[in-house]
Amino acid sequence: MSFAHPGNPRFLVLSDVFPSSPATGVGAQVATTQNPSAVHAAATYAALDLGTNNCRLLIARPTADGFRVIDAFSRIVRLGEGLSLTGRLSESAIDRTMAALRICRDKMTARGVKRARTIATEACRSAANGLEFVEQVREQLGVTLEIVDRETEAHLAAAGVGDLADREAKSIVMFDIGGGSSEIIWLGGDERARRRRVRAWESMRLGVVSLAEKFGGVDVTDRTFVEMTAYVTDALRPFVDKVADETRCDRFHLLGTSGTVTTIAGVHLNLPRYDRRAVDGLWLDRRDVDVAVDRLRSMSYAERAANACIGQERADLVLAGCAILQAIRTQFPAERLRIADRGLREGILSQLMREDRVGPHRRGYVR
Repeated sequence: MSFAHPGNPRFLVLSDVFPSSPATGVGAQVATTQNPSAVHAAATYAALDLGTNNCRLLIARPTADGFRVIDAFSRIVRLGEGLSLTGRLSESAIDRTMAALRICRDKMTARGVKRARTIATEACRSAANGLEFVEQVREQLGVTLEIVDRETEAHLAAAGVGDLADREAKSIVMFDIGGGSSEIIWLGGDERARRRRVRAWESMRLGVVSLAEKFGGVDVTDRTFVEMTAYVTDALRPFVDKVADETRCDRFHLLGTSGTVTTIAGVHLNLPRYDRRAVDGLWLDRRDVDVAVDRLRSMSYAERAANACIGQERADLVLAGCAILQAIRTQFPAERLRIADRGLREGILSQLMREDRVGPHRRGYVR
């Protein structure tokens, strides 16, 4: 669990975004205390997010205005590689993931983590051997993965990035483009957006890995890109119908989190190497996004692999992500897109600290 957030350590909880009932799924928190309310403000917390493509960890301690990350870890494991074709997690993917989870476990132990939540998402939800894999992790590593449902994933993502929303905006579409699923959420707010509520959400059973496996990700022609975008547009229809009566304010904007949008930001900024401090919170206007996407589409696979903000591990996935983004932007036209290099892990940490009433949540909260 070691992926540091140098600079801008402030990640505040988004009010009223958590479901009223606890997450359903397999597993539980690890390294928890008997009485969470007794946890001292200096206690160390951890959040682990095992997705279809990545294994990510944050370890943090609460502060007066949020939390300070003291260690982190992020590795592309492609747990869901081939899943859309076989319906199962492959042995090679499991081996890669077990190696990453072992590092995470050791980091949590070394940092003296007292409260943690370790979640798994779409790959484990949909794989025929997902529960079998979770049991293997528990037996071999002593880590209990909780397979969260899609609603919980959507709400945690909203909690993790909501602090970046324009405070003057009363309507926002937030999205998280994952490896095997993509969440899209309509956030509504009252005057000056002092509180935000999830007014509608949808979890599409597609992401950059599954889309690239279906359409191809190495050589993506214009026709293939159009077909991918149309496929995602069809998947978006239930959400579009849900929010048909919602009103867009004059400050309506998109708020995105994922490797796709951070890559677009890196390309836009011409970064010689990826820099989270330059990307997280960046505003892009419509033309900025168009130009960056066009640049990515014009690159060969080799050029994408050589780009410092993409790399070989993601070179075959980034255009699938661009197709998902394109479909969202077409259905919800906006002049601005804000980029978030944060998400589920930050949402988990905020929730744990909120439950313990430490940090900015110590005086209570509204659920």
